[in-house]
Amino acid sequence: MSMRLESKTALVTGATSNIGRAIAEAFAAEGAHVVVSGRNAERGNEVVDRIRARGGRADFVQADLDGSATASEGLAREATRVLGGRIDVLVNNAGIYPGDTTAATDEKTFDQVYAVNVKAPFFLTAAVAPAMVAAGGGSIINLGSWIARLGIPVGALYSSTKGAVETLTRAWAAEFGPQGVRVNAISPGVVLTPAPGEVHPGEVMMKGTPAGRMGTPDAIANAAVYLASEESSFVHGIVLDVDGGRTTAAVIAA
Repeated sequence: MSMRLESKTALVTGATSNIGRAIAEAFAAEGAHVVVSGRNAERGNEVVDRIRARGGRADFVQADLDGSATASEGLAREATRVLGGRIDVLVNNAGIYPGDTTAATDEKTFDQVYAVNVKAPFFLTAAVAPAMVAAGGGSIINLGSWIARLGIPVGALYSSTKGAVETLTRAWAAEFGPQGVRVNAISPGVVLTPAPGEVHPGEVMMKGTPAGRMGTPDAIANAAVYLASEESSFVHGIVLDVDGGRTTAAVIAA
């Protein structure tokens, strides 16, 4: 079996559920030693136990990425220690999504969403990327969103933070790429794992797409493995759409 991330180390933020968990599990399955990071220790340790039960290597590092440089730098230090002195792959996945309209969004919420979704990955990257450069290279993967480029009538605040993340991806590719650190992003469509028999409201958003359905976390994890591996060694500064065609094609029913 191919082990595309063998001997690599990885830090995945927001790795206790959904997309982050799938990425952490996929990285471990490909041979990486993974730090699972998040706020909830119980859920984080469950992910670690699942990985270890399958023969993978993982550890949990609790972190509340509140946007402060202190929190991001603290996670970088502890993850580096747990991973034996280096981080080869960083996945900036942690984020929060308030779905309010613009008029219903207060200033406190605005500041909190930008803190978690933009400031936290900014300062985490600032802490990790120079060490990657010193170690000879690495890969940084950011999580964007399809609604950064296709407007919908709710969630303007969240959309704008993901637009910022996609812009940072290109800027960081220019800044760190020449020094051996590749920076790319993934833009998921509506990705959830509904309970059996449940019809999730997100399914409506995927009508009229080539896929015609919501995506699964594994689809995003597969893309992350590609961007973390040497298979993508010539890929810099892209936003890889894994969205069932939501932003690129419309299917018109007969």
